[in-house]
Amino acid sequence: MAMIDLAGRTAIVTGAGGGLGRAHALALAAHGARVVVNDVGGGASAVAEQIVSQGGAAVGDDTDITDFAAVRALVDEAEQQWGGVDILVNNAGILRDRSFAKMELNDFRAVIEVHLMGSVHCAKAVWDGMRERRHGRIVFTTSSSGLFGNFGQANYAAAKMALVGLMQTLRIEGEKYGIRVNCLSPSAATRMTDGLYSERELSKLDPRLVAPAVVALSAHDAPNGTILCAGAGSFESAQILLTEGIVPDEDDVAGGILSRWVEIDDRLRAFRPAHGPDQFGHEIARAGSRLEPLAG
Repeated sequence: MAMIDLAGRTAIVTGAGGGLGRAHALALAAHGARVVVNDVGGGASAVAEQIVSQGGAAVGDDTDITDFAAVRALVDEAEQQWGGVDILVNNAGILRDRSFAKMELNDFRAVIEVHLMGSVHCAKAVWDGMRERRHGRIVFTTSSSGLFGNFGQANYAAAKMALVGLMQTLRIEGEKYGIRVNCLSPSAATRMTDGLYSERELSKLDPRLVAPAVVALSAHDAPNGTILCAGAGSFESAQILLTEGIVPDEDDVAGGILSRWVEIDDRLRAFRPAHGPDQFGHEIARAGSRLEPLAG
């Protein structure tokens, strides 16, 4: 199999001063991409210098992605220097972990602002250019906390699952323009996970083992609308599925839902809807001749 070639492509990686973002930026550069290394917290210049020292092309940037005007200016500068942004990797994030009972709303909003709105700002800033050039690859960073839940991370989980919903719509809207949009759910030891893993686990959770997933999602033949999970050298696909379900015929429909929950939750014939209206179509088809308007 030929190595993925990203020569001539320009990538922006947010939160790339260290950890996962740094690994993503270095991997993209190793495959030929020119990289804008973004990090408001520092370290971006050092990563860019490392890429250049290895024969690649990169610039460091400290734009705050919560400032849409600044993000617009960053994208404009990248387009002027390199002719357009082809790859966007939304990696930047913060943590404000506490149980929901003890969490301040300001901490909830702060996490939403960086993870969700920061990603929205970056995607919006590159979107028109990608449409005009009829090519683009966007990666949103979701999380197992969003997909499956995690104690003390209501704000983080909400933001990360919101990015899945954003991806699901943008992959539909961008498809005819050659834009492919996916989510990455990484498992890695970074400064955001200090104290969470044992020494043995840390040795297996090197961010460099996740970076190939970003390269794959940036490639010419990347999938579209995937939730790619990656960690410790293992790669999986997470799915949002709709079960076959039931059409209760009991007079007590609410009671029927509970008494037949095992049938409703049976995943044997579950499927992945192509888009939201597929749920409506499935339910109407399942109801069939039983579909009658409610009285009153």
